[in-house]
Amino acid sequence: MRKINEIFYSLQGEGAHTGKAAVFVRFSGCNLRCSFCDTEHQSGVEMTDEAIAEEVACYPGEWIILTGGEPSLWIDSEFVSMLKRVTGKRVAIETNGSREVPDEIDWVTVSPKTGMSGAGEYEMRVSRADELKVVDVGQDLEPYFSLPFVTPATEMYLQPCYVGDEEKSLRLREATVRRVMHDPRWTLSLQTHRFLGIR
Repeated sequence: MRKINEIFYSLQGEGAHTGKAAVFVRFSGCNLRCSFCDTEHQSGVEMTDEAIAEEVACYPGEWIILTGGEPSLWIDSEFVSMLKRVTGKRVAIETNGSREVPDEIDWVTVSPKTGMSGAGEYEMRVSRADELKVVDVGQDLEPYFSLPFVTPATEMYLQPCYVGDEEKSLRLREATVRRVMHDPRWTLSLQTHRFLGIR
């Protein structure tokens, strides 16, 4: 049994796969307690692997995105292989990088929380990343290029921190745009689902 917060179908709003239809499997719980977290992920229901795959298979789209919370707390190689086999879809994960992820995952997005106020410090244990997605809170960005799993092929995204206040959000977006223009090793990532009014 795995604790699932929700399963829903939408468009990926962030990073390299922005705009692609995907089934999101949001797992409950996280091993971090970040004060800035904007996700209500503690509640959930226990589901069997078969029930998860059956619900995911109801939706079209090429991708399944395992998210949370921290999905690496709940998954293993057998689960990922089963999802791919039953649904015929590819599997991506969005992780804070504090745990290793199964080799069977097709796309790994690491969103580190180290160095961010309220997140505390933790050891990065993930060994590979297809993309690094950093939430911009004004921190020093240079250390991200030295993370052991970052390679020249890793796509580097800088994303404005979302806050509820529109005026403050605009200022934060403008600041992130300036940082990306100043250092073009980064690519701007916007939470486009918020602009579209979708999940």
